[in-house]
Amino acid sequence: MNNKRRFLFVAGALALLLAGCGEASNMPEQAGVGPKPTLPEPTSQLIPTVNIAAAEGWSDGAKPAAAEGLAANAFANELDHPRWLYVLPNGDVLVAESNAPPKTESGGIRGWVMGMVMKRAGAGVPSANRITLLRDADGDGVAERRSLFLKDLNSPFGMALVDQHLYVANTDAVMRFPYSEGQREIEEPGVKVADLPAGPINHHWTKNLIASRDGARFYVTVGSNSDHGEEGIENEERRAAILEINLADGQSRVFALGLRNPNGMGWEPKTGVLWTVVNERDELGNDLVPDYLTSVRDGGFYGWPYSYYGQHLDSRVTEQRPDLVAKAIVPDYALGSHVAPLGMTFSDGASLPERFRSGAFIGLHGSWNRTPRSGYKVIFVPFADGKPSGQPVDVLTGFIGPDDRARGRPVGVAIDRAGALLVADDVGNTVWRVAPSASTVGGARN
Repeated sequence: MNNKRRFLFVAGALALLLAGCGEASNMPEQAGVGPKPTLPEPTSQLIPTVNIAAAEGWSDGAKPAAAEGLAANAFANELDHPRWLYVLPNGDVLVAESNAPPKTESGGIRGWVMGMVMKRAGAGVPSANRITLLRDADGDGVAERRSLFLKDLNSPFGMALVDQHLYVANTDAVMRFPYSEGQREIEEPGVKVADLPAGPINHHWTKNLIASRDGARFYVTVGSNSDHGEEGIENEERRAAILEINLADGQSRVFALGLRNPNGMGWEPKTGVLWTVVNERDELGNDLVPDYLTSVRDGGFYGWPYSYYGQHLDSRVTEQRPDLVAKAIVPDYALGSHVAPLGMTFSDGASLPERFRSGAFIGLHGSWNRTPRSGYKVIFVPFADGKPSGQPVDVLTGFIGPDDRARGRPVGVAIDRAGALLVADDVGNTVWRVAPSASTVGGARN
């Protein structure tokens, strides 16, 4: 970003932080959703849109609105920025209470402005750097026991259990800890399995991981160090990627590349194919670029930073790679621009009504740079024959209150042992549980 652009970004951001407005979208949000989204021409904005829903939290007794046939309740509250969830085989729920690590580089003027934006959005709190265990011993849908499971971590995020070991993706490394079923805390020091890209910039700090079906490998998401490569492509080594790590020796390779900021992952139950959700780039307008849900091919390239949605060039990238752009894969399913998909889990094992039995639940953290706002909800994308089929369905809404402030922002999602949907809310400091409503239980599920 040149000096003039930096100045305009700062001026616009400061003004819009106060005004809460900006250039509005001129197309319906649904036009950017589905297998073939509408992609308008990029907008060159002298002042980028900044439209932040200031974080407020939930008032006493308030909760999100669940879809027809579903009911939501607080599984656990008074947490500290809960970001990610993992359900252990005995039903215990692990919650990563986490946030970005302290910055070792200022990021200049743009970094300062982004810090203000994130603080207003509720993401400016220090990281608790811990994993908390929640236990619903009596099965009433509320965790009456909680314990400090792991502490002194480094911005933890993804978790997975393989062969009596819990693996945790810190922002800079995958760590391994011994685990016995029913254990309520781990005191043993962790063992490093593999380093992860971090460093002084570490723009996208979250690192998720998922184990292969045979437990021999991990797949780890690593977001980019910039919006569109403006920090220099040399700072994007092994980033904007999903890495494959061998558990036996910790060796890793790039499994897929050009995914600006992948987060949630899952194995599609019918095909066994890996899928992920990805946050795309900003500052091309309200309606570009749609974030997406996609299958992930071994060796696949998905465009970032040179192009988006196949061969649509990003002219802001000065040193293009036509060889890579020529083979850029078009994502499977657009979720809408700037919705910020983070959590994703397939519905396998869910005991929700029939229309939620085959597909993917996705936590949309919500936009900060779109007018009108987008995201701020949990959706369900139906699947048929291993592919998305049809329009997304709202599962949990109401995260923006009547005062236009954010009462919550959904992040990680998981299916608990009873088949209910769990949702981590990092602004509301709550884990929500979504289950069939009383009128649905015992009746027709449609």
